[in-house]
Amino acid sequence: MSAIAGIYYLDGRPVDENFLVGMLERLAHRGPNGTGSWVQGSVGLGHRMLWSTPESMGEHLPLADADAGLVITADARIDNREELIEVLGLACPEAATLSDSEIILAAYQEWGEDSPAKLIGDFAFAIWNKREQNLFCARDPVGVKPFYYYKGPRTFVFASEIKALLSVPDVPRRLNEAAVAYHFLAVHDEPDTTFYLDIVHLPAACSLTVTAAGKRLRKYWSLDSTRELHLASDEEYASAFLEVFTEAVNSRLRSAQPVGSMLSGGLDSSSIVCNARESLRSNGSRLRTYSAIFPSLAEKALRRIDERGWIDSVLAMGGVEPYFIRADMISPLAEIETVLNHLDEPCWGPNIYLHWAIYGTARQQGTCVLLEGIDGDSVVSHGYEYLAELFRTVKFRILIREAAALSYGSRRIMLGVIWRLGFKLWLLGQLDRIQWMRAAILKKGMANSKILNQDFVTRIRLKERMDSIASRQLPGRNAREMHMLSITSPLIRYSVEIADKIAAAFQVEPRFPFLDRRLIEFCLALPPNQKLSNGWNRVVMRRAMEGILPSEVQWRRSKTNLGLNFLYKFFEYERERIEKFLSHDSEVLAEYVNIPVLRAAYTRYASDPPGHEQEASTLFRGLVMASWLRNFEEN
Repeated sequence: MSAIAGIYYLDGRPVDENFLVGMLERLAHRGPNGTGSWVQGSVGLGHRMLWSTPESMGEHLPLADADAGLVITADARIDNREELIEVLGLACPEAATLSDSEIILAAYQEWGEDSPAKLIGDFAFAIWNKREQNLFCARDPVGVKPFYYYKGPRTFVFASEIKALLSVPDVPRRLNEAAVAYHFLAVHDEPDTTFYLDIVHLPAACSLTVTAAGKRLRKYWSLDSTRELHLASDEEYASAFLEVFTEAVNSRLRSAQPVGSMLSGGLDSSSIVCNARESLRSNGSRLRTYSAIFPSLAEKALRRIDERGWIDSVLAMGGVEPYFIRADMISPLAEIETVLNHLDEPCWGPNIYLHWAIYGTARQQGTCVLLEGIDGDSVVSHGYEYLAELFRTVKFRILIREAAALSYGSRRIMLGVIWRLGFKLWLLGQLDRIQWMRAAILKKGMANSKILNQDFVTRIRLKERMDSIASRQLPGRNAREMHMLSITSPLIRYSVEIADKIAAAFQVEPRFPFLDRRLIEFCLALPPNQKLSNGWNRVVMRRAMEGILPSEVQWRRSKTNLGLNFLYKFFEYERERIEKFLSHDSEVLAEYVNIPVLRAAYTRYASDPPGHEQEASTLFRGLVMASWLRNFEEN
């Protein structure tokens, strides 16, 4: 995790280096190990360095190749280094010390705009091509590394964070009111928009070529839902999964400083920890683990949230240095103004305080890289779409067997499983999918819109916007299409972007083994019965972890909801703040939010905090939005 920034004046004006320096000052938290800038005429590139890999130690960016007329700035970790070094003819005694940026630049010289497709890893970079007079930008397939930009008639500006863009006088600071509405509705289906009307994301798996004449956006990679992997046995599938998963984990252990991992006791984080510790132990290092615990919760609540038993079973296997965070002692609004300053935008997920506390603890321990389990559920897949596939292919005997296994012997539950996950999912794939999705999303979205001021709803034409979103969302026609839609959900991009900014606040680099392109492609290609079999979801992964995970974690069925702590602690720690906000400080929201509806939500929540999750989430979003809007208006 470093920072990149750049300015390109499309009308040929010379770049004032002070503007570039100002951008880099706002990104200082992302790169404490060095800063650099390059300016020539109408183009300027900048960089803030965090030494997170051995090859980055002492590296200085931007990097210029005068002979080729190229300059690069990059925030990147390239995982197929050895392969690229060989293919690009870079093999030499010093090849092992080549920086990832040098490899990207060589790949661009060889393949041009096709080069991002050749890269495995997480990256966001920009290359100025003097000969072609264009700026070539690219972002990794999942969008792990951030890239924001503004494109005006005379100016193109990009950076790792929005705050850097806003420091440039040419960049407008206009509120995207639709994003305010989506915040309260928890809608995240517009892939490039932000809370600033004129600032957008470079979408994941896309490149952008900018010239004085305009810009060209190109998608360089996409998943193939028609590809299926065929192996001879369950054991071969499990072995193949383990090989790809181990490579994904090991690629993210390449670090110049200590490595840690979140550990919740679930299948995802436990698999990462147990795999990573073996690799680190072989070279004499110990993995640090970070776990949120909630010992002060009442026994009834603790039973629903406590994962200490599973965490302890992983720790008992040794080879790790554990750290625990007392999440029950933290307010969900702890340091919220500082959090929002780092995010640049409001957040709607109330568990963000857990990430803030964990990354803060990692920083205190000197951990530079932290592994996270996002989003193992989607990538490996629970496999429930297999039931619809069985219905579609008229394999009713297997359908009934799987439904029975999922139902723990209950005939009533079994019939419900067959209806909900079998027949209904199959039926939706056969109907007019656009009309069905429009109806479903409109019904849900407009029902939730009661929290919004109805004049605001009318002004931004919310119904038409929701209809447009619905028209872009289609249910899959078969199991693999359904799996692909889950993997490509905008929520994954949103989650990793939030994690990146929280981690950057503490100068820690987050890495996500399950979001490895190779693992994603492998899991999507698996046959449906390798995702769900005999009532076991994610079965190929469970089999692959035999002898690596403790058996009680490997075959764990339950999944805890850490949001329960939020429901208790939000009321316990912030009751006075909520009531003051609703009584005196909510004016900043009045243009957008129906304040009486918000007050009524609090009345219900206060009567039974653990029983009103939706109301608590709405209140959290209201407080967060109010805090962010006040800062937006003041600046």
